[in-house]
Amino acid sequence: MGLIRNWRRRRVLREHAVDSALWRRVAHSLPFLDGLDDADQRRLRELALLFLAEKQFAGARGFELTDQMRLSIALQACLPILNLGLDWYDGWVGIVVYAGDFRLKRSETDEAGVVHEWDDELAGESMPGGPVVLSWDATLASHDPDEDDLMNIVIHEFAHKLDMRNGAADGQPPLHSGMSRERWRALFDAAYRHFRDAVDRGKETFIDPYAAEHPSEFFAVVSEVFFEWPHELKADYPEVYEQLALFYRQDPAARLPA
Repeated sequence: MGLIRNWRRRRVLREHAVDSALWRRVAHSLPFLDGLDDADQRRLRELALLFLAEKQFAGARGFELTDQMRLSIALQACLPILNLGLDWYDGWVGIVVYAGDFRLKRSETDEAGVVHEWDDELAGESMPGGPVVLSWDATLASHDPDEDDLMNIVIHEFAHKLDMRNGAADGQPPLHSGMSRERWRALFDAAYRHFRDAVDRGKETFIDPYAAEHPSEFFAVVSEVFFEWPHELKADYPEVYEQLALFYRQDPAARLPA
């Protein structure tokens, strides 16, 4: 199956291409791509093309997706796997895009056995073994200079997908050979506790307070910051930055200006 897939991918790259004008327009709207050298840009372009060929996009509730929207999502989704490869997104195919925030029904059984149900309003969601669901409004807000919040909903949800490759999202994706699970857990746990304490004390932080909700959310949020605002993350949580650089096999602080 691997040989067949590789053959298909080579054929996609040989027979298809991303429109150059569209590429420039979309890449210009994502300033955190500016630091990529020519080789990285070429690899990201190929990954995005394969991503678009292998994943199925759908607009929810009549929302019409344009090629520019698809490419924007693809570029942001492929940046984390630039040096990992598209196989890290195996096991699912769907990307559902709503025009704005959407609602999902939640349920939880408490210790007494009582089931509680509620509607949760979301900007993004990653389903284990299922699709990634995104709000296009939230995707645009991620790159609006007038927005106060530092966020990237696409990188956030695709970080969850990487986290889920070895089971339920818990903030510890499958690590590469030579990386220590114990060191990762110790450093992330310490940073998570420090961050939760800061949030509980009402301290302002450039990291979205949502990261304090769960270790998996902390991993997803600091992944956003790692790619878009690496110098801030490296200054406040240098050991977390180091682990993310080893995992993603990238060093955004080295390619983006402070």
